Amino acid sequence: MAIIDVEAPLHEAHRDNHTHRDVNGGWLRPAVFGAMDGLVSNLALMTGVAGGSVSQHTIVLTGLAGLAAGAFSMAAGEYTSVASQRELVEAELDVERRELRKHPKDEEAELAALYMARGVEPDLARQVAGQLSRDPEQALEIHAREELGIDPSDLPSPLVAAVSSFGSFALGAMLPVLPYLLGASALWPAVLLALFGLFACGAVVARVTARTWWYSGLRQLALGGAAAGVTYALGSLFGTAVG
Repeated sequence: MAIIDVEAPLHEAHRDNHTHRDVNGGWLRPAVFGAMDGLVSNLALMTGVAGGSVSQHTIVLTGLAGLAAGAFSMAAGEYTSVASQRELVEAELDVERRELRKHPKDEEAELAALYMARGVEPDLARQVAGQLSRDPEQALEIHAREELGIDPSDLPSPLVAAVSSFGSFALGAMLPVLPYLLGASALWPAVLLALFGLFACGAVVARVTARTWWYSGLRQLALGGAAAGVTYALGSLFGTAVG
């Protein structure tokens, strides 16, 4: 009688199906949130100006100016932020690299202590720390992960961050301007397209959260619509007061 190993297929199936979402968001999070930022800010800017009963030419010019100003501002801010963060990390890595060169035994003992604090038996912790410390670059990577919580081989690029922020913001900010560029003469097509874009962005955000796509979409639509409505009312108020 043949013996069927039922555990092996189950283990294999479990191994194949055991996957996780990217909890850090990867490229999706900054791209989607950048697009939403562009959408909300430019939609609010254009509706605020439109509330002042200005010409169609002025609304389009305002939208294009808001797109350019916001995209360049986002790119510059993201570049500076990521570059500063990277410089700080590299400075800390230099400190760790010097410590590993000057006091290798102390750093090895420190690494062993970290493993012991996590429940590894002392003898095994010292043995693992000794083996990992044989390669200076590997030791640096392990210390960086354990002490600083970073991966030295996967530091963010300021240029990539700036370009992605510029592109995603510009894409989102273009939506409320697009109907005017295609010949629309009223505000409502721009508002409808922008609200649709907000719902779509919110639905995509659900991929990096625990919410359902329709809830995230409706929430973003409501927030963006409220921002547009408030700025339109303020534009009408200020337009009447100034006029």
